[in-house]
Amino acid sequence: MRDVLLIALYALLGAAAAGLLGALALRALRHRSVAVSLAVVAAVPVAAMLAGTLTVAWAMFLSSHDLTAVTTVCAMAAVISLATALLLGRWVVARSADLTRAARSFGEAGAFAAPGGGATAELDALSRELAATSARLAASRERERTLDASRRELVAWISHDLRTPLAGLRAMSEALEDGVAEDPERYHRQIRTEVDRLNAMVGDLFELSRIHAGSLPLRPSRMSVDDLVDGALAGAGPLAREHGVRLVGDAVEAVPVEVDGKGMTRVLGNLLVNAIHRTPADGTVAVAARCTGAGVVLSVTDECGGIEEEDLPRVFDTGWRGSAARTPPAGGHGGAGLGLAIVRGIVEAHAGRATVRNVPGGCRFEVTLPAAGP
Repeated sequence: MRDVLLIALYALLGAAAAGLLGALALRALRHRSVAVSLAVVAAVPVAAMLAGTLTVAWAMFLSSHDLTAVTTVCAMAAVISLATALLLGRWVVARSADLTRAARSFGEAGAFAAPGGGATAELDALSRELAATSARLAASRERERTLDASRRELVAWISHDLRTPLAGLRAMSEALEDGVAEDPERYHRQIRTEVDRLNAMVGDLFELSRIHAGSLPLRPSRMSVDDLVDGALAGAGPLAREHGVRLVGDAVEAVPVEVDGKGMTRVLGNLLVNAIHRTPADGTVAVAARCTGAGVVLSVTDECGGIEEEDLPRVFDTGWRGSAARTPPAGGHGGAGLGLAIVRGIVEAHAGRATVRNVPGGCRFEVTLPAAGP
């Protein structure tokens, strides 16, 4: 038993020395190719076995013939191990180089194409992750291009919408200043109207900027949907009567929701104003609310004549004003195209979603909100 323990001790000391040298070699070569590291890893166990064998042979005074035989076996094992490690290392290096070139093209061309040929599981996983990242970046670039085009359109439209009332205000103020206005009171009323219009436009821009910045203040409280709808109908009533449009709000369920009252009143108000402007005289705008498995669904249905199918995905984009297929609003002014963008921003801030679809004779805007808890 004592001899066995001594053999184990001598072998451990020799193998430990070889392992320590291997660890130092790996540390010194840590910035070199993986093929070199694999060669060192393959050489360490063979060297450890040889060192342990030589230590035991020296301690036990083995014959030179036995020592030569053991050394030859270890040397052959070392040759095979090193050859295998080098082949494996070259293969891994080649696959890594292919992946590097593909990643470089990803950075230059903006699209990642996974290299062909087999690879290790880790390199395959990295390739899949790069491909998924490429797809996400492509989608992000497409969204950015869409938003950039929308911003350019918005700037152009806002510039036009601001220039028109400002030119009118300047002309009216000069007429009043020169004393050539035949009806000063009418000019004063028109100036007030244009100022209110500009104020509303600036308010919409400020609200939209807060939505995009994620700083929209919300003060949720529990309330009934029918109270929200009644308030919105009362606010839109005068505009509907002016345009000769009937407002209908009979199909409203008294279901509770947890929302910011001011924000949701603006959502319904914007949807109603948009529907009234787009609905011809003697038309009907209907408001409904129901509870579904997805939550509480508020809908506003108009008789605008429908929206072109290709325009439906853009309805809630900033600056969208509609297509020629829809009835133009009274007075020929379509607004700055911010109302529906504000609707979507407020609804999404409530963890809901806003959608639109065509129905016979018009379209239906739907706002889905999470149902209030018990």
